[in-house]
Amino acid sequence: MTDPADSASILHPIRFLQAVGRVFIAFLATAGRLTLFTIEGTSHCFRAPWYFRIIGRQMVEIGYYSLPVVGLTAVFAGMVLALQTYIGASRFSAEGAIANIVVVALTRELGPVLAGLMVAGRIGAAMAAEIGTMRVTEQIDALTTLSTNPMKYLVAPRLIAGVTMLPLLVFVADIIGVFGGYLVAVYKLGFNPTNYLKDTWNFMEASDVISGLVKASVFGFLITLMGCYHGYNSKGGAQGVGQATTNAVVSASILILCFDYILTEIFFAK
Repeated sequence: MTDPADSASILHPIRFLQAVGRVFIAFLATAGRLTLFTIEGTSHCFRAPWYFRIIGRQMVEIGYYSLPVVGLTAVFAGMVLALQTYIGASRFSAEGAIANIVVVALTRELGPVLAGLMVAGRIGAAMAAEIGTMRVTEQIDALTTLSTNPMKYLVAPRLIAGVTMLPLLVFVADIIGVFGGYLVAVYKLGFNPTNYLKDTWNFMEASDVISGLVKASVFGFLITLMGCYHGYNSKGGAQGVGQATTNAVVSASILILCFDYILTEIFFAK
């Protein structure tokens, strides 16, 4: 007869492999659904008809209403960056590099990333909640019944608005952030305002600003895509909508950080 202890020792690694296999298959299934959703949603952005009224409303929601939180984040980021840079640079008698470091850090990294994370927390959650509520209350099914493509009516306008408005937000955030650094450098650290602005302008390059705006456009696509995807596929009533909202914010934030490294590698790797 087989010893029960031997049977248990054999089944233990098998159960572990089964668990790993289930997680891996679930990951592949989710990746496949997301890929198909991305292809279908993106394709509708380039095909008529376009719902310009909805696109305009989403642009206002993403751009105008997100400006206060993005601007506030940018100005304090610039102020903290200038102060911390001065503290570190003073150890090496390199205080004159503060303007250079602030403008490069904001335009390349901090502007796009911080704006993306703020918009993900605000817009990504709102989109997931709105579309998720429509899903659980069968409003999306009603759109299909009325011969309206839900992807074209709900997803495509949000993708278009995210791709176009986030670069504008980041451009404004860059200006506000540099101004925050200027305030700290001039009124707290005693820098000459004319020299500080001259150093900022002379060191700033178009490639730094353009790379940040390209990042912002990609981040806008990721934020709106995650909000639409998780809301569109939510289920289970109010609890499902809450879970979709959480997943949208978390996944968008993780993707922003991942793609930030990828895009930085593409733009600046030697």
